[in-house]
Amino acid sequence: MIKNRRELFSLHWTCASFAGLALLAGCASPPAATQKPAGWIKDEVADSYVFGYPLVLMGVARDAAVGTDPGQAPLNTLRHAQALPPVGASNPPQPSLDTLDSTGWLDVGSEPVIVSLPDSHGRYVDARVLDMWTNVVWSTSAQFTTRAAGIKSQTIAFVGPGWQGDLPKGVKRVDVPTRNAWVSVRIQSNGTRDLTAVRKLQRAIRVAPLSVYAGDTRTATITPPRSNAADAAMSASGTPAAQVAALDANGFFTRLAQALPDNPPTPADPHALKFLADLGVTPGEPVKLPKAADAIAAGLTEGHERVVTAPTNLLNGNGWNWFGDDVGNYGPDYALRAYAASMQPGIGTKDDEVRAVVTQDSDGHALNGANRYVIHFAPNQLPPVRGFWSITAYTKDGALGESAPARLAVGDRNGARRNRDGSLDVTVSSVRSKSGNWLPAPRADLQLVLRLYAPKPQATDSSWQPPAVVRQ
Repeated sequence: MIKNRRELFSLHWTCASFAGLALLAGCASPPAATQKPAGWIKDEVADSYVFGYPLVLMGVARDAAVGTDPGQAPLNTLRHAQALPPVGASNPPQPSLDTLDSTGWLDVGSEPVIVSLPDSHGRYVDARVLDMWTNVVWSTSAQFTTRAAGIKSQTIAFVGPGWQGDLPKGVKRVDVPTRNAWVSVRIQSNGTRDLTAVRKLQRAIRVAPLSVYAGDTRTATITPPRSNAADAAMSASGTPAAQVAALDANGFFTRLAQALPDNPPTPADPHALKFLADLGVTPGEPVKLPKAADAIAAGLTEGHERVVTAPTNLLNGNGWNWFGDDVGNYGPDYALRAYAASMQPGIGTKDDEVRAVVTQDSDGHALNGANRYVIHFAPNQLPPVRGFWSITAYTKDGALGESAPARLAVGDRNGARRNRDGSLDVTVSSVRSKSGNWLPAPRADLQLVLRLYAPKPQATDSSWQPPAVVRQ
C-alpha cells in the first residue's frame, strides 16, 4: 500500500507570519532563552536543527569540495568525473554507474555566473542547480516531453539576490536566492567504451562569471565563502553528512549563524528565525546558547533522529521507499527537506529523477547477496520513464561491491531482456545466474537502488510502485 500523506514540519511554529526578513532585527532576544522552561529549549533546539540542517550540510559540502587540492575545484569551476566510482566507494553513498558527473559550486554574490551546455545529440543529460537550502532553482527536466532525447545547446545566467544589469543576448536568466549554489551535470554513459564521447561533452561545458564571459577578466575576482581552520580540518575527514552529525550544538548553530546572512531562508520565515533568536542564534553574530546543557543535548539528539526519520509523505510500496511530488521544492515542509538532504544529497525534483531504495525482501527479511532474489516487472508495470532506468546493488552502507561483477547495473540502458509476454525479471545474487538480467550483489547484507531518469508523472503520484523483491 502506498502512503502519501502530506506532513508539514511538525513544529510549534503555528503563528508564523511570512512578512520577510525585515522582522529579524525585532526578533533578536537572546535573554528570553534563559527564561524558558527546559522543555521549550529542548523543543526549539530540535525544531531549529531540522530547519537549519540543509543549509549547514550544504555549507560543509561546499567547503570540502572547493579548493585546489586533488578532488577539489575552485568556485565557479566544474570538476569532471573521468571514470566509474572507485571500488568500495561510499563517498558519495550509492554512486551511480549510469552517468559521469560534472559538479561544482557557484558564487553569485558579486555577479552572475554563466553556464553553457552543449548539444548532447540525443544523449541523456540531467543538469540541475540547487540553492543552499537544497531547493532546485533550475533543471533540464522541463525540456523533456514524452521522452528524454538529449538537450540542445543553451546558455544560462545564474543571478544572485539584488543584482541589476544586462545579460548578453540569448542568455536565459535564472534567479538564485542564495549567494552560493551547487551545479550538477550528469551525462549518460553506456560503459567504458563510451567514455571518450562523454568526456568530449564534459569538455564542452563552460562555467564563468559574467565579467569573464564578457571578456573583462580584471573584474572577475570572487571572494571565497567565509571559513576557518577548524572548518578546514573538519572537511578533511568523513562525508558531509557524517561531519554535520559530529557537530555539537554550538558548532552546528555557529555554522548556521555564519551562513544565514548570505543565504536567507527560502521561503522567508521570520518565525523560524525568532526560534533561533530565542536560542541566542542571530545571523552573522557569535552564538550564545542558553545555559541549559541537558535540554540542549536532548534537543540535539531529537534533531538528529528527526533528520533521519522518514516523513509520512514519503512514498512506499512493496518494501521500497522513494520521494514523491514534493521533492526538490519543499516550501515550509522542513521535515521532508532535511530528510531528503540527509538521505539523497543533491536530489532533484519529481521530473528529474526518482531513486527508490529497498533493504528487505517480501517477507521482511534483510536482503543478503548470499541468497537469490527475483524482481518481476509485469508488462504494464515497467518503470515509467522518459529517459531510462537501472537497478544497482550496494552494501548496506551504500558502497559498491569489491569484485568487478558487483559493479554492474541492470536496466534498459544496457538491454535488459523481456519475457515473451512483455514482462521482465531481474535476478539478484552474488552467485552468477543463468538469467539474462543478472544483477551481481555483494555477499553480505545489501540495499537495492532503482533509478528512474526523467520519470513520468505516475512514478511520483502514487499510481505506480516497484515490485516486491522475492527470495527464491
